[in-house]
Amino acid sequence: MRQVYLDHQSATPVLPEVLEAMRPFFAETFGNPSSLHQQGVRAREAMATARAQIAAFIRAESPDDIIFTSDGTESANLAVMGTAYANQRRGNHIVLSQTEHPAVIHSVEFLEKQGLTSTRVKVDRQGFIDPSDVRAAITDKTALVAVHLVNHDIGTIEPIREIGEVAAREGIAFFVDAEAGAGWLPIDVQELGTSLLSFSPHRFYGPKGVGVLYRNRRARLSSLLHGGAQENGWRAGVENVPAIVGAGVAAEIALREGARWSAHCQGLQERLWKGLQSQIPCIQLNGPGPGSNRVANNLNISTEFTDGESQVLLCDMQGIAVAGPTNCASKSLKISHVLSAIGLPHALAQSAIIMSPGKHNTLEDIDYVIETFAKIAGKLRRMSPTWDEFEKGTVASAVRTLEQKP
Repeated sequence: MRQVYLDHQSATPVLPEVLEAMRPFFAETFGNPSSLHQQGVRAREAMATARAQIAAFIRAESPDDIIFTSDGTESANLAVMGTAYANQRRGNHIVLSQTEHPAVIHSVEFLEKQGLTSTRVKVDRQGFIDPSDVRAAITDKTALVAVHLVNHDIGTIEPIREIGEVAAREGIAFFVDAEAGAGWLPIDVQELGTSLLSFSPHRFYGPKGVGVLYRNRRARLSSLLHGGAQENGWRAGVENVPAIVGAGVAAEIALREGARWSAHCQGLQERLWKGLQSQIPCIQLNGPGPGSNRVANNLNISTEFTDGESQVLLCDMQGIAVAGPTNCASKSLKISHVLSAIGLPHALAQSAIIMSPGKHNTLEDIDYVIETFAKIAGKLRRMSPTWDEFEKGTVASAVRTLEQKP
């Protein structure tokens, strides 16, 4: 059976060069980077190299602007809550979109229990945030604007520069969650005007267990973990040196190769969507069409008259790894808050899955997925009484109804 991995948005394989760079720091150069002896010095120097590689990756002014954490979730928590705590004199209000990642939304919800308020800006049917809506949501108590570079569910690339200009004019801290875009889109934090930006390298062929938070030196921030003075006091705890080294190498490679990866995956993305459309009736693409408005490694589709969980399981039985939206909320029976926010009917939201190609996938992989998934959709529909009613003409198609809307 052919094995096709189409879940690169959740995790990517570690590149051989990355693994090789990490290997010595498990057993040979294993010292604590806070130690004064040579083992500690070598670990500290390796971290300094990684910090410089990450800074170059996002065009930060200085390696000192880079804070290492345990993952993207911790980075987002530190950005949102750390900014809120550090800016209490300015205000207690946060502006964010309805479609942020749970790491951001749940951080805001935690702060709301302590008296903070927030405004969640609506998005359009393709998931775009309107900068003018962000401007309208800002009050004299707003301490932070928090939005994502790329939506984690539907791949929408947001107008970050324009939103950053809104925040800058008001003198408000601006946090960008770049988890779903880093490595696949070029990032220049100075050009984007971000105060803080987070991501983790396991999305672009680096290791898990490490996250990055960029902090502009003028951004006020309070630490959330208390203990030692690691990371210049921003994040206490012994650093994960092997993962940090791997993150640096992954970032260096992504800076050099990321545009090529994206171009390759965009071709696969377009072929996959066209193939599925031609083979399966009543199938819906969620988010923008393939192209400049959508990240190349995301295809979120709803196959009407089926359910997403069954699709994921049957795909797995045929050697195809795909994801239900959103993996971070997959243990909940609720539909994706992103699909709800863009106005997708409940039945279509329940039938959604994410196919995420990567740099190692081939045209043959994509053709296998098209052929196999068409059979899976057909099998599930034969088991569906609603599909039977649709074929009899007694039930309408939500997909076709949406297609008729302007």
